[in-house]
Amino acid sequence: MDRSIYIIDGARTPFLKARNAPGPFSAADLATAAGRALLLRQRFAPAELDEVILGCASPSPDEVNIGRVVALRMGCGAAVPGWTVMRNCASGMQALDSAIANIQAGRSGLVLAGGVDALSRAPLLFSDAMVRWFSAWYAARGPVARLQVLRGFRPAYLAPVIGIVKGLTDPVVGQTMGQTAENLAWEFGISREEMDAYALESHRRVAAAQDAGHFNDEIAPLVSPDGALHASDDGLRRDASAEGLARLKPFFDKRYGRVTPGNSSQITDGAAWLLLASADAVERHGLQPLGRIVDSAWAGLAPERMGLGPVYAAAPLLARKQLASTDIDAWEINEAFAAQVIACLRAFGDEALFQREFGLSAPGVPDVSRLNVDGGAVALGHPVGASGARIVLHLLRVLRRTGGKRGIAAICIGGGQGGAMLVENLA
Repeated sequence: MDRSIYIIDGARTPFLKARNAPGPFSAADLATAAGRALLLRQRFAPAELDEVILGCASPSPDEVNIGRVVALRMGCGAAVPGWTVMRNCASGMQALDSAIANIQAGRSGLVLAGGVDALSRAPLLFSDAMVRWFSAWYAARGPVARLQVLRGFRPAYLAPVIGIVKGLTDPVVGQTMGQTAENLAWEFGISREEMDAYALESHRRVAAAQDAGHFNDEIAPLVSPDGALHASDDGLRRDASAEGLARLKPFFDKRYGRVTPGNSSQITDGAAWLLLASADAVERHGLQPLGRIVDSAWAGLAPERMGLGPVYAAAPLLARKQLASTDIDAWEINEAFAAQVIACLRAFGDEALFQREFGLSAPGVPDVSRLNVDGGAVALGHPVGASGARIVLHLLRVLRRTGGKRGIAAICIGGGQGGAMLVENLA
């Protein structure tokens, strides 16, 4: 039996930078728009899908099982199951892996899988003290009891708890994701100048890719309720400069740090989908695959070093396939932080680290000319649930454009994990 997993097509929304206010689209709006655009160009009806799987790290309270909500809104019909997965930054990649498992098990043949997050709409929360005060208020009976509760109120109770800060803080080690990037900067001796130079190059590559139309085939434009057209990623800074980046202050370790908003990924809203199919579904529907997913791998590591997740996941993947870094024609490593990607590059060439951690020979440092050739999350943004799907989709586009055969998409995951997928171009 042919157990190949074919990538038939994919689409994503523009990635829209959060600007200190709720964005124009909910997470379900974003996923629905990109999914509809993708399904409209297929040779089968949405109701012929076997399932819809959507990764989301921060669904809103009225969209908790957002995969089902979006499946219904896309017109898949009541009979098509829709469900949601969450693996922090790799939620979109986890959706793909869940689809792979079901297709290989014979439970599904045609699956729409991807990821989404609208981080600009992450909630502001009441503090525990305010919640306890509300509880006492509603439990009080009569005006005297309520007056006593009122006397106990303190204005400080109203200070909001920022949901996205809690979500991006590891509860086990008590560090934000930016602080874990600072850890890697110290461990690998990465200078502020190196981080800023990497960030500047990310903006340069995204600008060049936009100008060359390299994102056109994957982006489904959006129209917001006020009639504004959103046709491209808007986090790009075409005026980015070394001097401008150098002026930014460290954000996560204000006294000794090197990680700034300029060399970190942006808080962003966006969605990305891929259409996966078995060999039988390809034949049944007369589909033309773009590529296939050859293998995937997941790994765990210390949460305070979570940025090395791509190395920990890609190492066993390369070893299983007996591949060196030079055998990979294109790499997509999600740019959570410039320091994190630089650390990964150094780790790939660290023989002592590979022997100690994996009992393997180091596969060699990936060629930076093959890494994130069209830029990455520093310039595009990182809608946490969507990024894992986006890098797989764009990796395949890069392989087809350049004539490459193999590619690896890899991502670090808050909490100390890594994910990687090996993709093959069929053109």
